[in-house]
Amino acid sequence: MKTLVLHEPGKFEMISINEPGVPGADEALVRVHRVGVCGTDLHAFRGKQPFFTYPRILGHELGVEIIAIGANDRGLKVGDKCAVEPYINCGTCIACRRAKPNCCVNLKVMGVHIDGGMREQLHVPIRKLHKSTALSYEQIALVETLAIGCHAVVRAELNKTDTVLVIGAGPIGLSVIQFAQAAGSRVMVMDLSQQRLDFCREQLGVQDCIDAGHEPAQALNKLTGGDMATAVIDATGNPKSMSGGLSLMAHGGKLVYVGLFAGDFSLNDPDFHRHETTLLSSRNALPDDFPKIISMIESGQINTKPWITHRCCADQVVAQFPSFTLPQTGVIKAVIEF
Repeated sequence: MKTLVLHEPGKFEMISINEPGVPGADEALVRVHRVGVCGTDLHAFRGKQPFFTYPRILGHELGVEIIAIGANDRGLKVGDKCAVEPYINCGTCIACRRAKPNCCVNLKVMGVHIDGGMREQLHVPIRKLHKSTALSYEQIALVETLAIGCHAVVRAELNKTDTVLVIGAGPIGLSVIQFAQAAGSRVMVMDLSQQRLDFCREQLGVQDCIDAGHEPAQALNKLTGGDMATAVIDATGNPKSMSGGLSLMAHGGKLVYVGLFAGDFSLNDPDFHRHETTLLSSRNALPDDFPKIISMIESGQINTKPWITHRCCADQVVAQFPSFTLPQTGVIKAVIEF
């Protein structure tokens, strides 16, 4: 079967491997129909993804079809369309026992720590499949990206009283925006890219867009009448941006880090205490986030139509993937079809 392997930074290859065998009692054999390309995949291609080894089969944003299923089917059946929760947790560590499998001590993320879904078929634990009866495979492939933003908004406990600044308008920042809007919060976005700010304004209805390169603190101060943002959610993974979040946050506010980089950053301790800052990180998502998001897309609360800007079939990936990493290409979300 067709399988895309990233052998080393910048080098994809399409190879053929044997099809998986019969699934075990707690597994399903799924056919991959769509794979979303995320920042993790782009960083891995550039050689800048932390905690990553090569060669690797990428792909953890998956829209799949069940083609065989084990005895412990959990109510699923052959033919069901499913999103994949790609976080393989141990079930026994302190985090898993406390209902936080997203930060399992032994966590293995498909397409990052273990091989993922850029192939025609694979085995998936049945408990990691989330069914939809109404969505297309493209929409289902977006559920994992949306889950990252959904979980961050839940962590921040946003509501209608919040003024939220989302820093970074890449796919993760966009997912945060949509769920912050769904929570009823006033949402503002900050980015260096005018193209991405225009996308937020035109496609997601964000009226307050701030150019990060031109005195953003002053712009935010003006927009909020001096109050600043009650919640700052940083989706950049940039240490300078992460350290600067305090200057944009209201007194008594929250600072939430969704972006990740391999290194250290610092916060000014007097500012941190003066604001009585609530500091949070947000990692991956929880199992319950997936059916919640599927339901919200099905009901129209979350609109996925603007997201996908680029498409290609699996046979085109070797040639086209490098262009997805270029800013001038204007990629918001690329999707690969198997």
